[in-house]
Formats: sequence, structure tokens, C-alpha cells
Amino acid sequence: MALERRLHAHPDRGASMVELMVALVVLALGILAVGQLFPAGSQSQVRGKLMTSANLYAQQKIEQLRPLSWNDAALTIGRHPAGIATESLGDHGTWQRFYNVEQMAQPLQDMKKITVTVTWTYSGSRTATATTYVRR
Repeated sequence: MALERRLHAHPDRGASMVELMVALVVLALGILAVGQLFPAGSQSQVRGKLMTSANLYAQQKIEQLRPLSWNDAALTIGRHPAGIATESLGDHGTWQRFYNVEQMAQPLQDMKKITVTVTWTYSGSRTATATTYVRR
């Protein structure tokens, strides 16, 4: 009877080796899952930075074109630079820029629509556009 009391007095004397191994596996899986979030966050941050730069280049061109007079050569109808040429931007020509000028139809014939397009490559081809209107 004394032996039986001693066995039941302290049934849980600590964690078994199996319980410790299961706990370590669960902890390791959690750490691996959290660790995979960091590269995804970093890529998203780089994509955001590149998009911000592209929008800055597009807005920069719009600010150069808005004060020009209606008959300025830079505001002639069509693509600038002509054909498939682009303007290289950035430290290593990372971004390419062109703009298109369109004459608006009736009753807005006194307006031109300017669309600036900036392209770059990061995990595929990316594009940002900005549009403004100038009037006679």
C-alpha cells in the first residue's frame, strides 16, 4: 500500500522525451514559417520602391510639359521620342520613358491629352503611366 501511495502521489514528474521532441518540432515549424515571411516582405518593399521611382519619373516629365505653349514641338501629336525609341532613366538605364500626345475630339478640341509611360524590368516587365491635359 505504501508503494502504491508513492506512485500515485507524483504521477507527473516532468515531460517525457517524446513530449519534448514534439514540442521542438512544433517550435521549429513555427520558426520556419515566420522565416519565410522576411524574403516576401523584402521583395514587396523593392517592388514598391521601383514603382515609386517610376511614378516620380512620369510626374517629372508631366511637370516639364505642362508649362509649354500649345504649338511647342514637344507637344506635337504622336509619340515622343518617335517610333519605338525611349528615354533611358536612372543610374543604369533601369527605367525607360516615352510619352504620347493626342488631340481631343469635339467638343474638347482645344485640349491635348498627354500620357507618360515609364517601363522597367523587375520579375517581369512593369509599367507606370501618368496622364495630364493641356489646353490652348
